[in-house]
Amino acid sequence: MRVLVSGSHGLIGSALVETLSGAGHDVVRLVRGQPGPGEASWDPAAGRIDLAPLEGLDAAVHLAGVPLGERRWTEEQKARIQDSRVDSTRLLAETLARLEPVPAVLVSGSAVGYYGDRGDEVLDEGSPPGSGFLAGLCAAWEGATLAAEEAGTRVVHLRTGIVQSRRGGALAKQLPLFRLGLGGRLGHGRQWLSWISLADEVGVIMHALADPGLSGAVNSTSPRPVTNAEYTRTLARVLGRPALLAVPAPALSLALGQEMAAEMALVSQRVLPRKLEAAGYPFRHPDLEAALRAALSEGGPG
Repeated sequence: MRVLVSGSHGLIGSALVETLSGAGHDVVRLVRGQPGPGEASWDPAAGRIDLAPLEGLDAAVHLAGVPLGERRWTEEQKARIQDSRVDSTRLLAETLARLEPVPAVLVSGSAVGYYGDRGDEVLDEGSPPGSGFLAGLCAAWEGATLAAEEAGTRVVHLRTGIVQSRRGGALAKQLPLFRLGLGGRLGHGRQWLSWISLADEVGVIMHALADPGLSGAVNSTSPRPVTNAEYTRTLARVLGRPALLAVPAPALSLALGQEMAAEMALVSQRVLPRKLEAAGYPFRHPDLEAALRAALSEGGPG
């Protein structure tokens, strides 16, 4: 396959490109700035994308966007986050729709933030959206693929949980504290955390590219979500360190801002990957402890 990948230098994108290339696929990286060999240039803010390198695409994977936890959520930062996802997705979808023939499939990033804060409720792809900034963002993000869908491209909205990798993301930020024995649960710790290993996140994308039966929302999460308290105990056990502390909810609100703390640190989302299970996707790391041990054995920084 000839596959276009945006966000190809990020945590998930770089691992995906390595897997695609290793499997013999022709990868085109969608990049900002001057493109090099095997790359195509775009500028989502300006609404510009280089069409010529996209001819003959079989598939596209869209992973670009400003990291959600990069900095405190001011109104300006939330606008950057929104624009980096919704505007870029719309531009890519409209561009793919103009190709002849159109790519067979577009796997477009989304997140379990779609469901909002739902307590102990069990959530699957048929669950309605929640409320809050992230829920609204994810709904708009998914809606921005409309042009590609209308052109006949099969679109998969990948609602990804918290990716476990020592190379980046939440785990990479937590490791230094946990290794010092300073890790602990967040708030009361009863909130549900939906997660996935990096290997499975890449595996799910590969599966979504190949399986014509998958379309629409697909939860990219382990079938075994855990509470924050269980996650804390498991990570401490894997590292051989104590985790006796707790970060009170007011302290998180003070450090991150009330909205960001509520939607990223204290939110409860018990998400199950019903569509992947029905499609027979073979999870490499369905259990958290095995996933964390695999994450800690990865190469690269962290």
